[in-house]
Amino acid sequence: MTTFVDRVELHVAAGNGGHGCASVHREKFKPLGGPDGGNGGEGGSVILTVDSQITTLLEYHHSPKRKATNGKPGAGGHRTGADGEDLVLLVPDGTVVLDRKGNVLADLVGHGTSFVAAQGGRGGLGNAALASARRKAPGFALLGEPGEARDIVMELKSVADVALVGYPSAGKSSLISVLSAAKPKIADYPFTTLIPNLGVVTAGDTVYTIADVPGLIPGASQGRGLGLEFLRHVERCSVLVHVLDCATLEPGRDPLSDLETIEAELAEYGGLEDRPRLVALNKVDVPDGQDIADLTRASLEERGFQVFEVSAASRKGLRELSFALAKIVAEARAAKPVEESTRIVLRPKAVDDAGFTITEEDGAYRIRGVKPERWVRQTDFANDEAVGYLADRLARLGVEEQLWKVGAHEGDTVIIGPDENAVVFDWEPTMAAGAEMLGRRGEDHRFESPRPAVDRRREKQKGRDAAEAEFLAFEALSSGRQSAIEGDDEDY
Repeated sequence: MTTFVDRVELHVAAGNGGHGCASVHREKFKPLGGPDGGNGGEGGSVILTVDSQITTLLEYHHSPKRKATNGKPGAGGHRTGADGEDLVLLVPDGTVVLDRKGNVLADLVGHGTSFVAAQGGRGGLGNAALASARRKAPGFALLGEPGEARDIVMELKSVADVALVGYPSAGKSSLISVLSAAKPKIADYPFTTLIPNLGVVTAGDTVYTIADVPGLIPGASQGRGLGLEFLRHVERCSVLVHVLDCATLEPGRDPLSDLETIEAELAEYGGLEDRPRLVALNKVDVPDGQDIADLTRASLEERGFQVFEVSAASRKGLRELSFALAKIVAEARAAKPVEESTRIVLRPKAVDDAGFTITEEDGAYRIRGVKPERWVRQTDFANDEAVGYLADRLARLGVEEQLWKVGAHEGDTVIIGPDENAVVFDWEPTMAAGAEMLGRRGEDHRFESPRPAVDRRREKQKGRDAAEAEFLAFEALSSGRQSAIEGDDEDY
């Protein structure tokens, strides 16, 4: 059963914002209570946070879909909906977050480092917040904005100062077990190590971490064996240690050929050319192991490698190796540039920045911008007054004026937003806008939507009003004639 996972694909979805409430205060003896609809709550976000106690992405391998909670809708009486809870996902130190195209979104190093993987949606405003001097009692509220949803890829890259690389069964696990307190699995068959092992080594005043990377074989950078799965774990190291087996019984293998093979795979993988290398000739305590080490040491030193003859069983050369690694790690840390605190940069909006763009695409005009797209998502298109409010906002932003400038005509197709959730409509220039165009609550005279039931009720009401008026006129006429007759009788 899999116990270590260092790469997962995760679908994260933030919570939707709660809808605003359209409500009018109703109380005895207060006929003009006014709008009192509250705002919707904010949707919860999905946040990735580094926890040093976590060492694998196994949890997300088994449940790759995560969603935060939605915000609650607003209510009457100026009651704001509750905010959705943020979903905090704990990840190991050294987790790299990428999108589906391979672009790096975040590199999470250090306990407590966080990254918002999906932003929660905004809550919609209630009609109390939309009221103004001209629109005293809005008959609509804004919808909550949908939360962000996307697919991400998380890769774990071990945060270690030293990486032990070499063929399977070269003795890497044995070395890390005696150099540190780590207790990796050790056996006399290839690919004993199936996961990277980390250990902490203390050499004088220097404390550093050392990683045992699963064995590499020819073709590892192309996916053979386990190399491609774990080569990413050596990317962050400061120094590489080639662990060469001086007691191998496999034909055609010797320390020099093993070194050349591993170096070729590292070069094929790329990005490790600048890392210093050390060579550990391992297993010099077994028969013929010391002789092979003596034969190859001179050739390795001619190539510029610092060579150490070591044995995990007898602990020969381990102290010298650990202090040499500590020196290189200390030098690498000293040469590393000091990280400055994040500076707050204020970028004022340009004078000519309208906040949106209009481009012509296949005879249609597409509008892109943060504000227009958000306003469209928050509009209830079943409410004419809400649509009219959207039209007013777009007009105030300058959208209609810009459409005239780019050559749009009445009846042209206008698209707001990206293809996946765009709103398409035929453009009708607004000749008049504002609260003077309002009718009843929820209506706008600019939008003549066919409503047969309402029209029938209005026609019936008009008929009843006309019949009542005719009856009253007849009554008045009859009353006048009767008065005239009675007057003539009195005269007579």
